[in-house]
Amino acid sequence: MTFKEYNFDGLVGLSHHYGGHSFGNVASSGNAALVSNPKQAALQGLLKAKTLADMGLENGLWGQAILPPQERPFMPALRQLGFAGNDAEIIEQAAKHHPQIFAKCCSAASMWTANAATISPSLDTHNGKLHFTPANLVAMYHRSVEHVVTGRVLKSIFADPAHFDHHAALPQNIIFGDEGAANHTRFFDDINHQGVEFFTFGADALATGIKPQRYPARQTLEASRIIARQHGLPELKTVFGQQNPDAIDAGVFHNDVIAVGHGNFILCHELAFVDNQKIYADIEAALGAKLFVHEVSQQDLPIKDVVSSYLFNSQIIGNAKNGMTLIAPEECTKNRQVSAVIGKILADNGPVNAVKYFDVKQSMQNGGGPACLRLRVLMNDAQVKAINARVLLDDDLYADLVTWVHKHYRDRLEIADMADIGFYHECCAALDELTKIMKLGAVYDFQRR
Repeated sequence: MTFKEYNFDGLVGLSHHYGGHSFGNVASSGNAALVSNPKQAALQGLLKAKTLADMGLENGLWGQAILPPQERPFMPALRQLGFAGNDAEIIEQAAKHHPQIFAKCCSAASMWTANAATISPSLDTHNGKLHFTPANLVAMYHRSVEHVVTGRVLKSIFADPAHFDHHAALPQNIIFGDEGAANHTRFFDDINHQGVEFFTFGADALATGIKPQRYPARQTLEASRIIARQHGLPELKTVFGQQNPDAIDAGVFHNDVIAVGHGNFILCHELAFVDNQKIYADIEAALGAKLFVHEVSQQDLPIKDVVSSYLFNSQIIGNAKNGMTLIAPEECTKNRQVSAVIGKILADNGPVNAVKYFDVKQSMQNGGGPACLRLRVLMNDAQVKAINARVLLDDDLYADLVTWVHKHYRDRLEIADMADIGFYHECCAALDELTKIMKLGAVYDFQRR
C-alpha cells in the first residue's frame, strides 16, 4: 500500500497579535506589543501552503492540508478564571482588570500546528491505525487551553474508527509536559515501510539529571514515554534523546528550533542534544540503514544566530532518491553565516540539493518559522479517502480561504482592539463560516452552547 506525507498547516487566527506570552521564546518576548497584521499573516501562511501543495502535486511525493484556527478570545477559559456575566461583561472585566490574562486568552498560537499533537502512522503502531494525541502544552498557559478544541478538530477530520485512534491529551501536570510534534520526528528509509520514531525531551521531570537553568524544559521524558506506549510503538523502533539544556537556556524552547529530520536525513546543530553521536547511532541502528547527518558547528553558526534565523525550523520535503528541498524562512538570507551554512548543506554529499525561501515574517516575529506551521501526517490512500472534512488543499479550497481571509481579517491589530465585544462577534461569525467552508461541524465552543 502506498503512503504519502501530508503537511497540515495551521491557518493563522483572526486574533494574531504580539503578546510576548511565551517565556523562553526569544522572538516572542522581544517583539511583544508590536502592532500585528492578521490578514497578512494568514495570507503568508496560505501562500506557503499553496506553493508546497503545487510542488507536491508536481512531484507526487507529498500533500498539503489546512487546520483551522481556534476561537479567540476564548470564553471558556475566561469563565474558568472566575469572570462572570454575559460575553461582553466578561471581556470588559478581564481586559480592564487583568489585561495580561486577557491577552493570553486571545492568543492565536494554535497556528503553530507542530505543537498541536503527536502523530504515529499506521505503519508503526500496534493495531495498524493512525494514532493522534493532542499536546497538553502545559508549560505555557496561553497554549494549555488549546487541546480540547484541537482534539475536536482532529476527530472531525479523522473520524473513521476503522482507520484512526484518538487519545486524550496527557494530564495537565508539568511532569507530563507535552509539546507535540515540535519534539518528535519520524525517520524512515522507505516511506512505505515501518519507521523510527524519535522523541526529544528537555528533562526527566522525576530525576535529578541535567536540566536548563534559565528557561523551562517544556517536553518531559515521561510524556514522551506515555505517548509511545499509547500509540503502541515497538521499543526497537523508538528512540529517546535529550535536548541540550544550554541550548534551551539560549532560547531553543523546542527541538525543532535546532534540529530537523526527514526520511533518512537529520540536520542539526552541534548543541542540539546532550549526546549527539549516541543519538545518531541509536537512530541509525533502529533504522537499519544509513542515516545522513549534517551537523552544523558552533563556530560556523553561533547559537544566537540559530535562534534569530530559525534555519533549523525549516521544513524538508522530498526524498533521498530524488533529492530533498529545504523550506527556509526568508530571514535566513539576511545572515551571512546562515547563508554560508546553507551553501555547505547544498554542497554536502547528502540528500538536500535545493532550498526555497518563504516570507512568513508575521509568524517569525512571534517565534514560529515554516516547520512550526505544519503538522506531518503520513497516510495511505484508504486513510485519505476516509477524510470527510474539506481540508486537503487544492485550487478551489485555496481560493475560498483567501476570499474568506480578505472578508473577515483586520490588517492592523493591537491588544486593546480585542477588548471590544464587536471583535469577538467578528471572530465567531468568521469561524462559523469557516466550519462550513471546511465541512468541520460544530468544533467551537460558541457553536455548542
